[in-house]
Amino acid sequence: MILSIAAMSGWGKSYACQAITEMNTEVHSDAASYDHVVVLDFKDEYRGLCSKQHGPAPFQHWIAGPRERDHFRRKHWRELISENGNVVIARHQEAVDVDEWREICAIVAEVARPMGDVLIVIDEAHFVAPQSGKVPEPLVGLATTGRGEGASSAWVTQRPAKFEEDIWSLANARLLGAFDSDSDQNKIAGPIEYPKEVHIPGGESLGRLPDDLLADGDAVSLRKNSHVADDGTERVTDSEWVYSDDDGTRERFWSSSRWSPQCDHVGSPGKRIEVGL
Repeated sequence: MILSIAAMSGWGKSYACQAITEMNTEVHSDAASYDHVVVLDFKDEYRGLCSKQHGPAPFQHWIAGPRERDHFRRKHWRELISENGNVVIARHQEAVDVDEWREICAIVAEVARPMGDVLIVIDEAHFVAPQSGKVPEPLVGLATTGRGEGASSAWVTQRPAKFEEDIWSLANARLLGAFDSDSDQNKIAGPIEYPKEVHIPGGESLGRLPDDLLADGDAVSLRKNSHVADDGTERVTDSEWVYSDDDGTRERFWSSSRWSPQCDHVGSPGKRIEVGL
């Protein structure tokens, strides 16, 4: 499967991705779906999958920094994945720039693809496979021939408009939240077979929606619930999504009704800016 997971910033996208990633490990099944799950973590947001402090820790955590960039060869990445089963590979925020990270992701994808049934999760995919610029061939291959080798991939982005068109169009399943950008809404309109207006944030009234996309009988756009913590950070407590795939499955749902992850999500939500309201 090739799955696109996309929503605007602050919609709970990384929480959704972490919950789905955990769901495909032995934490939820004695017979895990995949031999290996590899998360390519652009902002080091998936540490909750790796720490016993935050849950059962089905993943090992590895930071890709100067040593990995300059000295790791394919055999080293292969050994890392083979020996650890499930791995979150996080980008060193200061030492590895976007171009260098893209090359690391390409090497990891190339190495992991033939290692049995593998799920590769690419966070902030618009940086790894940008619409403007050359995408490394191993990443294109992951989305084209990789499926025939038993490799599945999930491409996670908050900016579909900046994500590589060919890979976006190849996804045979989509999990989409809301978008406040017209260009992002236009991009998602291509592969979906329902009104894109459902992905306007905020529960806006819409003229009409298919029955399976109605919210409690009403035609409104996607909604979310959030609260502001004592430290001033705004945290999403629940958000609505639409899942659709090429087999005709389609459903609108609240994240709290669908996912019950055992690992805490510990990514930073960002600090609120007061504007005097």
